[in-house]
Amino acid sequence: MSKPALRVLVVDDEESLRHVLGLMLGRVGYEVSGARNGREALGRLGGVDVVLCDIRMPDMDGLAFLDALPAGAPPVVMMSAYGSVDTALEAMRRGAYDYVSKPFKQDEIVLTLRKLEERERLLTDRGALAVENARLSERSGEPIEGFISHAPAMREVLRIASRVAPHDTTVLITGESGTGKEVLARAIHRLSTRSQKPWVAINCAAIPDNLLESELFGYVRGAFTGADRAHAGLFEQANGGTLFLDEIGDLPLALQGKLLRALQEGTVRRLGARADDKVDVRVLAASAQALTPPRFREDLYYRLAVVHLHLPPLRERPEDVPPLLDHLLAGLSARLRLSRPVVDEDARRLLLSHTWPGNVRQLENALERAMVVCDGKTLTCDDLPTDIARRAVTTPSPGDLSIPRQTEALERRLIEQALKESAGNKAAAARVLEISYKALLYKIRDYGLDS
Repeated sequence: MSKPALRVLVVDDEESLRHVLGLMLGRVGYEVSGARNGREALGRLGGVDVVLCDIRMPDMDGLAFLDALPAGAPPVVMMSAYGSVDTALEAMRRGAYDYVSKPFKQDEIVLTLRKLEERERLLTDRGALAVENARLSERSGEPIEGFISHAPAMREVLRIASRVAPHDTTVLITGESGTGKEVLARAIHRLSTRSQKPWVAINCAAIPDNLLESELFGYVRGAFTGADRAHAGLFEQANGGTLFLDEIGDLPLALQGKLLRALQEGTVRRLGARADDKVDVRVLAASAQALTPPRFREDLYYRLAVVHLHLPPLRERPEDVPPLLDHLLAGLSARLRLSRPVVDEDARRLLLSHTWPGNVRQLENALERAMVVCDGKTLTCDDLPTDIARRAVTTPSPGDLSIPRQTEALERRLIEQALKESAGNKAAAARVLEISYKALLYKIRDYGLDS
C-alpha cells in the first residue's frame, strides 16, 4: 500500500511563486495548496503536513506566523530572498524546522522536504527504529550504532568510543569531511548516562564571530542593541546533557579562552550578566582541520582532547566500501520509498575504485542521486554523478590490453598519489609529476579528481 502524498502549504504573497512551487512539487508527488500571508495560512493548517513560508509578507509576515502557530502545528520551512544568518537563526529560535534562501533549485526544496519527512518518520516510529538498529548492530557486530566497518583502524576507534561513552570525559573527534564525526558523537551521547538529557549541536564555522559568543553563552536583556529579552545560550540549553561543538577549529581565538574557562570551571556567564551560572554539560568536539598554535590555543586543545578519536578516510579502508554499498542502498531504498536496484558490474567496479574525497557522505549522496535517476531495476555508470561517471571512460576493465586506456589509468593514479603526498597542494604535485601547473589542472578536471 503506497504512502499518501505529503501535503504542502505554500505561504507567499507572490502568486507566481505559489504557482511555480505547486508545479515543481506536484511533479515529484507532493500535494500543494497556497496562502497569501501568515494570517490566511493559520486558517488552512488542517490536513497540512508541512508549511513552506516566506519571511516578508503583508498583513502577517513569516516570523509573526511562527509565533502564532498553535500547538501541534505542522513543521515550517522558511523562505526568503533577503536571507541572512541573523534571520535564519531567529526563524530557528522561533520554531522553524529549516531555512532556504531564494532563488532556490527544485532539488534543494525536494531534499529539504525529504529530510523533514525522514525526521517525522523517526519521531513517530522510534520503537521500530530501535528494533532495526538492534538488528543491524547484531548483524554487523559493531560496538557503535551507525557505523559499518571491517577495517582494523576504524574498529579500534569504535572500540575506544564505546568504552569512553559512559564516562563524562571530554572527547575530540577528528577526520576529513564526511567520515562521520557527528554520527560518532551522537552515538557516544546515546551510549552515555546522559542519553535521556538534551543533545545540543552547533557548527562553529556556520555562525558569524559576532554572534557565536551569544549563541554559546547567551545574553541578558539589554546586553546590546536589539537584546529585548534574555536568551539562554547553548551551554544552558544542554544542561545535564551533551554539547557538540562541530568544526571547533573555526572558533575565534577570543572565544577560545572563554570556552576553556567554561570547561574548567563548569560555569558560564551570559553577555551583560554580572554573575556566573553553574552548568553540567559534557562537551564533545570535532574538527576536520589540525588544531595547532597560533590559530588554536594549546591549553584548550589538551582540555578537549582528553580522549582523541581520529576517523580514517574511506580511501584508507577500501575493504569497507562493499559493506557500505549494501548498507547505504538498503537505507536509501527505505527512505526514498524506491525498490533497491541491482548495481551492474561496471558501476560496482567504478564505485569500488573511486577514492571518495568526500568519504562516506559523498558515497551516500552519489548513491542517492543514482537511485533517483536510474530506471528502478539496474544502477549503471550513467546514473552516477558526472565527476564519478567520468572516470568510467578511463578505468580499464581487467584484461584490457588497450595502451591508451591503461596509460590514462596509470596517469590518473600517479596524479592521485602526488596530490595525496602533497596534501592537495597542486603546485607541489605538478613539480613532483614534472608537468606544468596548468597541465595538471586540466588533467585533474578531465579525470574528475576535483571533487
